[in-house]
Amino acid sequence: MSREIVCSGIRPTGNLHLGNYFGALRNFVKMQEAHDCFFFIADYHSLTTHPTPDNLYNNARQILVQYLAAGLDPDKATIYLQSDLPETVELYLFFNMNAYLGELERVTSFKDKVRQQPNNVNAGLLTYPTLMAADILIHKATKVPVGKDQEQHLEMTRTFANRFNNMYKHEVFPLPQAFNFGSDLVKIPGLDGSGKMGKSEGEMNAIFLNDDPAAIKKKIMKAKTDLGPTEMNQEKPVEIANLFTLLSVVSTPDTVAYFDDLYNRCQIRYGDLKKQLVEDMVKFTQPFRERIAELSSDESYLRRVMDQGKEKAHESARRTIEEVRHVIGYRN
Repeated sequence: MSREIVCSGIRPTGNLHLGNYFGALRNFVKMQEAHDCFFFIADYHSLTTHPTPDNLYNNARQILVQYLAAGLDPDKATIYLQSDLPETVELYLFFNMNAYLGELERVTSFKDKVRQQPNNVNAGLLTYPTLMAADILIHKATKVPVGKDQEQHLEMTRTFANRFNNMYKHEVFPLPQAFNFGSDLVKIPGLDGSGKMGKSEGEMNAIFLNDDPAAIKKKIMKAKTDLGPTEMNQEKPVEIANLFTLLSVVSTPDTVAYFDDLYNRCQIRYGDLKKQLVEDMVKFTQPFRERIAELSSDESYLRRVMDQGKEKAHESARRTIEEVRHVIGYRN
């Protein structure tokens, strides 16, 4: 049975947090065992919202370190820098030639960005879907892990693939489908009492994989709570349910059951709950911190990983772009 080709990317725009880990990275580690995976650091995409990054190389290096610390294996998956693959840019050009202004302007994320950054409405924002399509289809990926905010982009990738196949009367590209994680996808809440954990909500809202114990303690002890339950077995408000969710992913079931029982009997002390959460969170993140520190100090290994990923990605992309050029009518 042939293995599915899976492709996914991440922007080099900061540290990875628990939401990233439980939302995607943990599943990437599983996927690399059963599929041919291409994981790329999307340093081109980052320029659409940060056209003059402070230090693009160090940001990309930081993300690479944390990918590896989370368990991605360069001998099992292809891990590479988007900017190391010129074939992607060429395919992006070909897709742009057959993408229409009206369909690009209707993309929800584009309209959102126009509202958020009215002084930086650049062509990269408009053509984000065609670059994403090129990232995926340069390897002829059949599965793509995407969140809700990326579903429209994946649908457009299928549109561009199907349009190219029909225009040139060759089945060059597959029509990739969303990779369904099912129950393995865990939504990690933030510490501010609402929504999910994320960088955009501020540093104090998220627990990052490289946070030291002091930072973890400071964030958790400041997490929003209420005055406590007033009735037996009452429903937990959002901010308290969030703390219990965090407890459930880093603590033992007995620990969760203990505090849940105290809450249901109106005997809980949030200070005790937070102290336990700090202790278990520090223990859970310790292997990540140690691995991140180890990798960060080994520049030669990181260089080998990137060179190896570049070579493997290039071999896959070269075959695709040669076929595309042949079908269009260019000499290779």
